[in-house]
Amino acid sequence: MKKQSVTLAHGMTLECRMAGVEGRPLMLFLHGFPEAAFVWDEMLAHFSAPEHGGYWCVAPNLRGYAGSSSPTDASLYRAKYLVQDLVALKQALSPDAPLACLVAHDWGGAVAWNMANQHPQLMQKLAIINSPHTGTFLRELQASTEQQAASAYMNFLIRPDAEVLLAQDDYRRLWAFFTNMGAADGPYAWLTEEVKAQYREVWSQGLTGALNYYRASPLRPPRAEDAAAAAITLPASMLQILVPTLVLWGMQDIALPPGLIDGLEDYIPDLTLERIADGSHWLVHEQPDLVAQHLSAFLKTG
Repeated sequence: MKKQSVTLAHGMTLECRMAGVEGRPLMLFLHGFPEAAFVWDEMLAHFSAPEHGGYWCVAPNLRGYAGSSSPTDASLYRAKYLVQDLVALKQALSPDAPLACLVAHDWGGAVAWNMANQHPQLMQKLAIINSPHTGTFLRELQASTEQQAASAYMNFLIRPDAEVLLAQDDYRRLWAFFTNMGAADGPYAWLTEEVKAQYREVWSQGLTGALNYYRASPLRPPRAEDAAAAAITLPASMLQILVPTLVLWGMQDIALPPGLIDGLEDYIPDLTLERIADGSHWLVHEQPDLVAQHLSAFLKTG
């Protein structure tokens, strides 16, 4: 495993964790909030091994996260800029061949859905782990009181004092993201002191960039003073995914209830949907072997 900063054609820099042999088919792994590239270390080691495909595996810290460029203007975290980063990263690492697979979770998935819609030619396959498709998420935010309640935390994260509040008491509220959005019965064996130290290292470098993802997006529950998702309509052309897609969904996800996977086939003609009955939002942490198993099977199809 090595760390390397990649400067992109448009001047942004993404700090990446890499495993495998440069020039082999590329797998790109995108993290979510409040995480960072290190959450993929087991997957990088697994899929870079010759017996599991010998891929060149790269996980960037996304724009705004530790070690990567972090613009201060929240508007620079809109989807078009995040997609621009990933397209440029792919072109820098593998200019002559498409990604073997784009793998993404949570906010990384939001970027991946957009990239797959806009640039399907840049990837052979897409794998999403508990990250709602834009079409189903918009539908549920507009019509489902369950989803509106489950996503209410988003309106906390856009507060101007969110950084200060999240850092209080050794990041008490951020640890609650893992326990409150985890399996209902716990325990959280994966949240070891070693893992906590990795998270503290990331968070101590600043939280504003990560929070700006929420501030830049209108996809959040509507309120009396903020129409948010209620004011959005999207054309079908912005929602179609025309690459083979695997969706792994932990069914115990508190923030993203299973209603979000209803109707996915309307947007994704070539869909493989795997429901993980005992998985939560943090499936990559909880059951990495199962995630690797499903990804391996998906990579061998077609």
